[in-house]
Amino acid sequence: MNALSIVLGALASGSNFSLWVTLVMLLTFGFYILYRDKRASERQKQISLLPTLTKTYWGILKNSLHVASLRPQVILPYFSSVLKRVGPLVHFKVMLRDYIIINDPDDIKILLCSTQHITKGPDYKMLEPWLNKGLLTSTDEKWHTRRKLLTNTFHFKILETYIPALNKHAYALVQNLAKASKNDEVITDIDSHVTLCALDIVCETIMGVNLRSQEGQSIDYVNAIKTNDCMFCFTSVSNIVIKRIFTFWLWSETIFNVSTSGRDFYKSLKVLHTFTENVIQEKKQKLNFAENQNAWTNERKRIYSFLDLLIGISKENPSMMTDLDIREEVDTFLFEGHDTSSIAMTMALIHIGMNQNIQDDIREELHGIFGDSDRDATMEDLKAMPILERVIKETMRLYPSVTGITRKLNQPLSLKNHIIPPETILVVVPHLLHREESMYPNPEMFNPDRFLPEQCINRHPYGYIPFSAGPRNCIGQKFAMYQMKTVISTVVRYMKLETLGTQKDIIVSTQLVLRADSLPSLKITPLFNNNFKY
Repeated sequence: MNALSIVLGALASGSNFSLWVTLVMLLTFGFYILYRDKRASERQKQISLLPTLTKTYWGILKNSLHVASLRPQVILPYFSSVLKRVGPLVHFKVMLRDYIIINDPDDIKILLCSTQHITKGPDYKMLEPWLNKGLLTSTDEKWHTRRKLLTNTFHFKILETYIPALNKHAYALVQNLAKASKNDEVITDIDSHVTLCALDIVCETIMGVNLRSQEGQSIDYVNAIKTNDCMFCFTSVSNIVIKRIFTFWLWSETIFNVSTSGRDFYKSLKVLHTFTENVIQEKKQKLNFAENQNAWTNERKRIYSFLDLLIGISKENPSMMTDLDIREEVDTFLFEGHDTSSIAMTMALIHIGMNQNIQDDIREELHGIFGDSDRDATMEDLKAMPILERVIKETMRLYPSVTGITRKLNQPLSLKNHIIPPETILVVVPHLLHREESMYPNPEMFNPDRFLPEQCINRHPYGYIPFSAGPRNCIGQKFAMYQMKTVISTVVRYMKLETLGTQKDIIVSTQLVLRADSLPSLKITPLFNNNFKY
């Protein structure tokens, strides 16, 4: 039964409100085709010169319904098969929108290096109720101003002050894993443990708040941003957003707001925003009190969180950093800081447990740094871990956290072999780029040696973009690397990992960031005795 038959059958039964909405959208689409203006026709002539999946109106309708029906687990395999069949550039239309996936690093460099084409795709607008127009979603002058303001908050001297918090929460993770593996119990939910560790880290460093999620605290907030275990239940904010991106009838604000997804979205959003707003107000009061105390004691040495720094910027530039501006940046970095790094750390631990020779090499490297001591890692220690860094880079090659990067063109863009007209949405999928055999032979194999210096010399610099690239690259990538190195090195120092499965047991899906739907279990053997300092 084809997609249209399914739609018509469901409409006839009257059983699905969303499909009635689809019919309205399809009628709107039909009127657009009949009455579109001459400018749009000229633009479509340029589009018609590109390799495409949607050559006819029926093809557009069929493709729109097909994309809307894709399960999160099959999105990446589907587009991988499309690129293999059509080539490194392919156009497709979803209702009224023209998308082009590019997978040639030369084309990707042209796009991401551009200082003109920095407008994010329309999918990012669906994040605005959550993240408003912060660094991730803003564009033009606001983005330039905000990026400049925030760059200093990720200076290495600031990042160095976060190292104690990274160590503290990494040791808490080790303790939790030790408890969970008592009596030779197998760890079946390593991703949950790592996610809570990452959440504790970003809450302390970003907000200056000890969330204590690894201790079972702050349950409402954790549940609001944590992914639901069932991939068909889009109850978390991030899952609902990705569902909306691929389900074209939910693009309409009116339809989304009355849908079950919309109601769940705003319910969870209220928890997130209330938590952030309360923390901001409490932090402001504490900072005012601390300033008054400092005036009397002259004691000025303290550790500043990202939120402290934003409040400081607000005092110096009140028109450029309001309370709403502070909230949108804190919400942005809370989301990006824990969700993106937790999947990378989880996958790294799984692969370290699969490859005992690699684990031995990492542990030998760490022993050369720490010896038999149980001291905390320092910034200098973290810089002296090339083997672990290669493992992390290979992990992010296979499992880049960001599943897609989009740009909406406001003017024509000349790629290597094609000219792309304005209003087109360009899509870069790092997961597919990082599996190009021309750059990565045997691409599914986990091989950290790909990132030995001699292996990287001739590789295209835009063939590896786990943190994006160009002017809109990830501002927090150094923080993320320090976080991952601290957590993974701490686990390996104190625990032996054995993965009870193979790489084939890993099943991922496309959510707002990459998600692990299924992972092999881990057998963990603590290497420390009862005198372990934490």
